[in-house]
Amino acid sequence: MVFFNFSKITIYLFLGLFFIPKLSFSQSNAYNADKFHFGGSLALSLGSDFSNIAVAPSIIYDVNKYFSAGLGVQGSYVNWKNNFESYIYGASLIGLANPIDEIQFSAELEQLRFNTTYENNYKSSFWNTALFFGAGYRTNNVTIGVRYNVLFDQKKGIYNEPFMPFIRVYF
Repeated sequence: MVFFNFSKITIYLFLGLFFIPKLSFSQSNAYNADKFHFGGSLALSLGSDFSNIAVAPSIIYDVNKYFSAGLGVQGSYVNWKNNFESYIYGASLIGLANPIDEIQFSAELEQLRFNTTYENNYKSSFWNTALFFGAGYRTNNVTIGVRYNVLFDQKKGIYNEPFMPFIRVYF
């Protein structure tokens, strides 16, 4: 299911992650660079028959003490020797709520494009949409928790489980 043209949106989001905080505003404007926080994840898993390399930067803006909203992009390469090779990319919208300092609730709408070539040269390309709701324990800029994909479908999706643990870090 495709909601948007995510190839263009992904490029705009990626550029926005790097250029929005660099914009200069006058003192009279309400812009506050301290309300922007960068985070994301890096993954590297290498073995004799398997490789997984992933980069997923994100940026959030503190709307107030209790709510933050942001954008993320991600890209990864997965290769399982004699089985398949995949290129995965996409974007996400992120919402965070902190009712108290130690608790964080999250909602994330994720749209990923999967391009996979199997060993027999069969190719599969599709978009996957996920809507995660999560909760976690937060201390300073680190949150540890679990999220649940409410759109999970064993037959159509790319995730093999609807629950996914996470560690979220923003600076």
